[in-house]
This record gives sequence, structure tokens and C-alpha cells, in this order.
Amino acid sequence: MRKITEQISNSFLNKKSRKIGNSETDGRNFWLHREKIAKFDDDGFLWISNAGYPSNTTKERLNSLPCVRIHQKNFVWYLNNQAWGGEWVKTEFKRD
Repeated sequence: MRKITEQISNSFLNKKSRKIGNSETDGRNFWLHREKIAKFDDDGFLWISNAGYPSNTTKERLNSLPCVRIHQKNFVWYLNNQAWGGEWVKTEFKRD
């Protein structure tokens, strides 16, 4: 995992605002190239999306989050071993 990915995801998970290069968080939302790829809802659950950009960087940033394991095979993304088109999905992770 790249250092930038580790730093920005730690800030997001710890409710801290931070901007590093093309990634930014306000502690509740996570953006890559100004596209929201993750957010916490009012109940504290983590939601993710690829924001229409199935890139390696998007995949790396999302994989740095708890309960998110994305891999790719034959141009298809798999989220936790289920084919996934990148639409918003609620994960199992809940933040206090």
C-alpha cells in the first residue's frame, strides 16, 4: 500500500480532515480526483463506490478501508468475492 493511501484512509477513519495530492477527506467523506468514493452515513456505516472510475488507484484507496476487499479478473471488479459494478454499497463496517 502506498504511503498516501495509508495516510488519507487513516485520516478518514479517524474523522480528521486532510488533503494529500489527488485525495481528500473531511472525516466523513472520501474523495479521489474530486469524486466521492466513500462516506459514512448518519448511523456510522461505511458506504463505498468507484464513482464510475474503475482505476487501480480507486481500487487501492478502497482496499485500504475495513471490510473492503476488491480484486479484478477479466476487467470485472469483485467486492468481497461478489461481482460489483461500482455502484454505492453499504459495507459491514460501522464506526462509533
